[in-house]
Amino acid sequence: MKLVIFDVDGTLVDSQAQILRSMGLAFDGLGMVPPDREAVLGIVGLSLPQAMARLVPGADEGLLGNLVQGYKNSFQIQISDGPAPLFPGALDALQALASRDDLRLGVATGKSRRGLDHLLNAHGLTGLFVTTQVADDHPSKPHPSMVLTAMQQAGVAPENTVMIGDTTFDIDMGLAAQARAIGVSWGYHPATDLRHADAVINTFAELDATLAWIWGQA
Repeated sequence: MKLVIFDVDGTLVDSQAQILRSMGLAFDGLGMVPPDREAVLGIVGLSLPQAMARLVPGADEGLLGNLVQGYKNSFQIQISDGPAPLFPGALDALQALASRDDLRLGVATGKSRRGLDHLLNAHGLTGLFVTTQVADDHPSKPHPSMVLTAMQQAGVAPENTVMIGDTTFDIDMGLAAQARAIGVSWGYHPATDLRHADAVINTFAELDATLAWIWGQA
């Protein structure tokens, strides 16, 4: 049995508009100058406390907590207008992989359980994943806890597991769990930063062949 674990933001869905808007509102609400777009997209994938700590180095826990809560409140407003869109080819790729008898799907995301459940429900993806790991239950990426737990729940060994994501946090997390890793070039970290992955793909159409190559089936 094989296991393919997907990151969400920047890999399956293009949520940057919601993230940037929510971050801006969180900082505005405290009278602070919001970080620029590059800085915000650079922390996508981290759990919120770690993300805020990177954006505001040296800030005390009280300020970081207020920024986290402000972001959460703003993000709930953003998603009430509708879910972030799936990237082209994501739905077809997920459905094709989910139909295979030799493979299971999982998620490892910096989202909360509430946020992930809302997104999966909105896109009709509930039921495709046998394991879903969220920031509520684990140390922040790139700690391997999410991938290790996903493998345990799915009953799949590291050598038969692939982590797919758009950030260095995703790749480092997968490799730290002794799994393989595939980067995607359409996300929020430059593709050149993902060169330590086993492979980097440019479209979902390349995924099947890349998985086959990784598992030596080509």
